[in-house]
Amino acid sequence: MGMPPRAPPPAAFPSLDAYYLHHLRSCSTPRHAAAVHAHIVRAHPFPSLFLRNTLLAAYCRLGGPARRLLDEMPRANAVSFNLLIDAYSRAGQTEVSLATFARARRAPGVRADRFTYAAALAACSRAGRLREGKAVHALAVLEGLAGGVFVSNSLVSMYARCGDMGQARRVFDAAEERDDVSWNALVSGYVRTGAHDEMLRVFALMRRSGMGLNSFALGSVIKCCAGSDNSVRDIAAAVHGCVVKAGSDSDVFLASAMVDMYAKKGALSEAVALFKSVLDPNVVVFNAMIAGLCRDEAAVGMDVLREALSLYSEVQSRGMEPTEFTFSSVIRACNLAGDIEFGKQIHGQVLKHCFQGDDFIGSALIDLYFNSGYIEDGFRCFRSVPKQDVVTWTAMISGCVQNELFERALTLFHELLAAGLKPDPFTISIVMNACASLAVARTGEQIQCFATKSGFGRFTAMGNSCIHMYARSGDVDAAVRRFQEMELHDVVSWSAVISSHAQHGCAREALRFFSEMVDAKVVPNEITFLGVLTACSHGGLVDEGLRYYEIMKNGYALSPTIKHCTCVVDLLGRAGRLADAEAFIRDSISHDEPVIWRSLLASCRIHRDMERGQLVADRIMELQPGSSASYVNLYNIYLDAGELSLASKIRDVMKERGVKKEPGLSWIELRSGVHSFVAGDKCHPESNTIYAKLAEMLSKIDKPTATDASGTKSDDITRNKQSWMNWHSEKLAVALGLIHLPQSAPIRVMKNLRVCRDCHLAMKLISKSEKREIILRDAIRFHHFRDGSCSCADYW
Repeated sequence: MGMPPRAPPPAAFPSLDAYYLHHLRSCSTPRHAAAVHAHIVRAHPFPSLFLRNTLLAAYCRLGGPARRLLDEMPRANAVSFNLLIDAYSRAGQTEVSLATFARARRAPGVRADRFTYAAALAACSRAGRLREGKAVHALAVLEGLAGGVFVSNSLVSMYARCGDMGQARRVFDAAEERDDVSWNALVSGYVRTGAHDEMLRVFALMRRSGMGLNSFALGSVIKCCAGSDNSVRDIAAAVHGCVVKAGSDSDVFLASAMVDMYAKKGALSEAVALFKSVLDPNVVVFNAMIAGLCRDEAAVGMDVLREALSLYSEVQSRGMEPTEFTFSSVIRACNLAGDIEFGKQIHGQVLKHCFQGDDFIGSALIDLYFNSGYIEDGFRCFRSVPKQDVVTWTAMISGCVQNELFERALTLFHELLAAGLKPDPFTISIVMNACASLAVARTGEQIQCFATKSGFGRFTAMGNSCIHMYARSGDVDAAVRRFQEMELHDVVSWSAVISSHAQHGCAREALRFFSEMVDAKVVPNEITFLGVLTACSHGGLVDEGLRYYEIMKNGYALSPTIKHCTCVVDLLGRAGRLADAEAFIRDSISHDEPVIWRSLLASCRIHRDMERGQLVADRIMELQPGSSASYVNLYNIYLDAGELSLASKIRDVMKERGVKKEPGLSWIELRSGVHSFVAGDKCHPESNTIYAKLAEMLSKIDKPTATDASGTKSDDITRNKQSWMNWHSEKLAVALGLIHLPQSAPIRVMKNLRVCRDCHLAMKLISKSEKREIILRDAIRFHHFRDGSCSCADYW
C-alpha cells in the first residue's frame, strides 16, 4: 500500500508548509498548537525540517510534548536541539538542558554550532553551575568556537554570573573579537560581584576604546556608583555626563537610576535638579525621587519629608497609577515625619488600589502605627496581610519591643516558629533584646541555642545581642565568655561589654576593657563613653570620670548628650560634691532637662541635704509638674530628716495635682515562667506559701529599720511604712525563688524602680542567713548580694 497523495495547499498559500507555518505562528495556547500538529500528521505526510522545528518552537514556547516530538522526528539539526536546550534552561531544568546538549553533540548528522554552546552556557549561567560551565567552555575550545564573539560573550556572562570574574576577564582578554555586548557583560559582571573599583577601571577603558554603553549597562554602572562609598562621587557625576553625551538622558529608566544614585550619595540637590529636568517623568522616576527624599532618616528634615508627600499628591494629580514601591516609600515618609493622619489617608489609598496584601507595604504600615503608638491598629494591619512572611513578623516583633511590649514580642516569636517560618538574624537579635529588657536569661539561652543551630551564631550582631542579654539578666561572666568567643569585635561589642561591667559595679574591669578597645584601634563612640562614665560613677572614680569626659569631648570630638551630662552629675553627686554638680548643670546646655536635676535630687537625699533638695525639687516640678519621681524623692528627704509634717504636705500636693507614684514591680524567671509582684501582692497562686517563707526569712535576720537615724521610728507614718516595706515586691520575688530554686542556683530578681534602703539592707542579711547569692537589678544598676555584703559596697 503506497503513501497517501500529497494534499493540495489552500489557494492563498504557495505550499502546505507555508499554510501550517502561518497557523503555528498564530498559536497562543498549547491546545491550539496540538490541533495544528494533529492536522499536519493527517494531511501533510512530508513536512519539511523547517516546519517541524517551527512546531517544536511552538511547543517550547507554549508548553507541550517537545521532547517526544524531537524523538519522533526522522531527522533533526542543530536548531532542533538548540530550541530544546534553551527551553529546558528557561524552565529551570538545568540537568535536562545539559543532557540535551550532550545528546546534540552525539547525534548523527548534527553539528553543534555557536548557538548550541551559547544555549548550554546560558543554562549553566542561570543555575550558577560553574563546574559544568567550565566543561562546556573546554568543549567549545576543542570545536574552535570559543574565540568567536557570540560564544565568548556567553562565556564572559556565564563566568560573571557564577562569580568567577578572574576567568571572565581572561576570556574577555583572549577573545578574537569584542563588541558592545562583550564590554557590557564584563561591566555588569563586576557590578554584580561588587568589584566596584575594577568595574570603574573597565568602564574608563571602555570609554577610551570608543565603545558605546546600552541602557542596561549604564544602569548597572549607575547602580554600582550608588552602592559604593563616597570616594566615587566624582565618578558618579562622570557617568551622568556619559549618559547625557550618549543622548540617553531622556531614558526614564536611567533617569530613575541616577536620581536614586544621587540620593544615596547624599546629594539631594543634584537628585532634585535631575528629577525636575526629566520632561515626562513616569511613576518609576517619581518613586525614585520620593524614596530618595527620605533615604537618610538621620539627615532629612520636615521640609524634605513634606516635599516627598507632595510628590505623591502630584502622582495622583497626573493620573498615574501608584505602584507598590510608591506606597512603601510614601508610608516611610509619613513614618519619618510622624504624620499619622496623612499615613492613614495613604492606608486608605492602599486599600483602594488593592495593595494591602503586599508584604513590604504591610510592614511599612505596621512600623507607622507602632511608631505612632497605635498598637492595635498595627496588629490589625498585621492580620490583614494574607501572606505573613518573616519581614512582616519582624516588623511586628520590633514594634512590640519598641513600645516595651516585651512579653508580646516573645509570644509573636513563638508564633512565627509555629507557623513554620525561619527567622533571620535581625529577627533573632530583636527577640534577644526583648529577653534582655525582661532579664529572662533562660529564654535568652534557648534563643541563643536556636540561633547557633540556624547558623547565625557567627554574626557579630548576634554576639552583641547575647552580651547585652546576659549582662541585663545579671550574668556578667556569661557576657564576657560570649565576648571572648566572638571572632570579630566592633564598637558595639566593646561598648556592650564595657556597659555590662559598669552596670554590675565592676568599674576597674570596665576601664580595662576600654583600654583594650583603644589598643585594638577601635574608635569609641558616644555609647562607649556612656558606659565608661557610668562605671566611674558607680565606682566612685571621680577624677577618672572627669578625665574621660574631657577625653570624649577633646580627644574624640564627641558632643556630650543629656545622658553623658547626667552621668557627670551623678558622679559628682554620689561623691558628695553637690555644689559642683549643681554648677555643672547650670553651665551645661542641658540645664532645662528634668532628668539631670532628678539625678542631683537623688544625691541630695543620699547626703541628706534637705535645703538644696527642696530647691532642686521645686525646679523639677517647674519643668515637669506631672512627674512623680521628684515628689517621691522630696517626700523621702523630709521623712529621713524627721520632717513628718512636710512629708505629709508633699503627699497632699500629689493628691491635689493628681500625680500618682509609679508602682514598684519585681519579677523572677523560674522553670514555670516569669512571675511578677507588686508590693503587698496576694494574687499569686502560691501567695500563702510565699508570705510564710517571707516571714521565716525576716525572723532570721536582725535588721535595724532604715529610719532609725531619724529618731522617728515610733511615728505612725514610719511604722506603717516599715510594715509595708516588709512586703515590697523584691522581697516577695526572692521568697518565691528560695522556695523553688536549688541551693546552688543564684536568685535573680529584676525591679523597675530603684531599690529602697530597707530592701537593700534586707537582701544583704538574707543572703547571709540563707547562704544564697541574690542578684537584684533595679532601675540604676545591679546589686550582687553574697555573705551579707553587696557588690556596690553601699555606694549607690
